[in-house]
Amino acid sequence: MDFLQGLLLITTVHLLAAASPGPDFVLVSQQTLSRGKSAGLLVSFGIALGLAVHILYSSLGLAAVIASSESLLWGIKILGGLYLIYLGVSGLKAKPQNASIHTEPAKEMSNWKTIVMGFFCNALNPKAPIYFVALFTMVLSPDMPVYQLFVYGIWMMVLQFLWFSTVVFLLSSPKLNAKFERMGHWIDRVLGGAMVLMGLKVLTTKMN
Repeated sequence: MDFLQGLLLITTVHLLAAASPGPDFVLVSQQTLSRGKSAGLLVSFGIALGLAVHILYSSLGLAAVIASSESLLWGIKILGGLYLIYLGVSGLKAKPQNASIHTEPAKEMSNWKTIVMGFFCNALNPKAPIYFVALFTMVLSPDMPVYQLFVYGIWMMVLQFLWFSTVVFLLSSPKLNAKFERMGHWIDRVLGGAMVLMGLKVLTTKMN
């Protein structure tokens, strides 16, 4: 498979994977609707950075090792599931805000912490090693130049960030925000509950 064919395949498959509902999508939606566009973009950037972890170990040939190791996958499952539950519980604790303290939530979490939140949400996804084994098997070959692998990896991170940035801009439109502004804490609680359920599913679902 030549470079352009591989790039097209990666673009198609990864966009479909990014667009599928999951913890990343829920987290981006929660942060955008409750804290605004900036928080949504920052957490999207963190998610894209988290993708670099999977790309790195996949390029080193470790994805297959992780995917076939029951103990390693179990460890990732525990960490990932507990982290999702932690994020969900934080959302469930959301309280109503009045106009006088409307800007307070943005001060509660720094930009750096918002990025780190997105990073760990993606990096601790226990399904990622299996996904990257399948994806990289389709496009990688033993004689592939290092620069080509580098371009593929960067492009996947760009796709991830562009997709979630699009989600952020759609959710942060003035009309939509006006509708959700008074229900911000309920949105946090609903999406937080969804995150907890995802975490529990991760912990209880057997990895194939």
